[in-house]
Amino acid sequence: MNPLKQEIAATIAHEGPMTLEHYMSLCLGHPRHGYYMTRDPFGADGDFITAPEISQMFGELIGVWTSEAWRMSGSPSPARLIELGPGRGTLMSDVLRVSRISPGFLDAVSVHLVETSPTLRAIQRQTLDNAGKPVGWSADVGETPPGPAFILANEFFDALPVRHYVKTIPGWRERLVGLDPAGELTFGLSDRVETSLRAPAQEGSIIEVSPVSQRIMGEIAARLVRDGGALLMIDYGYTETTLGDSLQAVSKHVYVDPLAAPGEADLTAHVDFAALARAAKAAGAKVMGPVTQGHFLLQLGIERRAQALMKRATPEQQQGVVDAFDRLTGVQDPRRHMGALFKVMAVTHPDMPDMPGFIV
Repeated sequence: MNPLKQEIAATIAHEGPMTLEHYMSLCLGHPRHGYYMTRDPFGADGDFITAPEISQMFGELIGVWTSEAWRMSGSPSPARLIELGPGRGTLMSDVLRVSRISPGFLDAVSVHLVETSPTLRAIQRQTLDNAGKPVGWSADVGETPPGPAFILANEFFDALPVRHYVKTIPGWRERLVGLDPAGELTFGLSDRVETSLRAPAQEGSIIEVSPVSQRIMGEIAARLVRDGGALLMIDYGYTETTLGDSLQAVSKHVYVDPLAAPGEADLTAHVDFAALARAAKAAGAKVMGPVTQGHFLLQLGIERRAQALMKRATPEQQQGVVDAFDRLTGVQDPRRHMGALFKVMAVTHPDMPDMPGFIV
């Protein structure tokens, strides 16, 4: 039993079962043993690969979109360029590089990364050391400076904790993490029926919600309505709210038991884009999408960018471009292709015109 599992088990033994939301928060963000606090999980040697690590094309197109969003907002100055959960800093590095072709954009924006992990902050600092812009860090988007904001969130919301409710004969009851007779972590149900949940469903059905995600989205949307700007989020998930359990744990690119080794595997859940859209609209913001990642990147011109890269590439590099294009936009195999599984949604000031990438 690893140290975090021992600590969680001791807490449960003393205080009783904990919510799945609390369990996920400890697994991912515990100050000493949390998954993101102690390691670099990205890349072939880590636990998973994100789109910016697959190809520079992804970050370059995001950079083009972001500088265009700034222009269509009236080119505000000063403005904030913010990334939530910036990984190794690869996406921001690509965004800053390509944004040099947008007149005035880099002069207008200050750069801020929202990151809680000391390990990842150190890697981001190294990645962005020669990016040409000073970078500030904060632990929460609410701590970034006020003003018009252009916010990027690539695979950020999927890592936020969720709660599960299971339909039983008496009604909906929350799933909890407790201990079995042998002292091992196990799932169970609260004794209390959630009277506020009245959704019709068969016995055994699960409702998965993320109050944390909806709160953060509401706060971001309120800021955009007040100060101007746009949020671009890319993540895997559902376009419509649906029943089901999407919790998964990944270690070394393999799915594992989410209760087996807390803090040693990435815990994620599919994003409910419809719920986040409702939270943004409730704050008065405009929502564009979601559309599939393949649709978004193709509209932004990833084919032309791939062709340009291939013209000055070796045969081996050309194959790498082809493979990256296929992985980012393809739809045939959800285990490999990101084109349909991943969705893209923009949240903006209500006066923002319709943006590229979201024309259906």
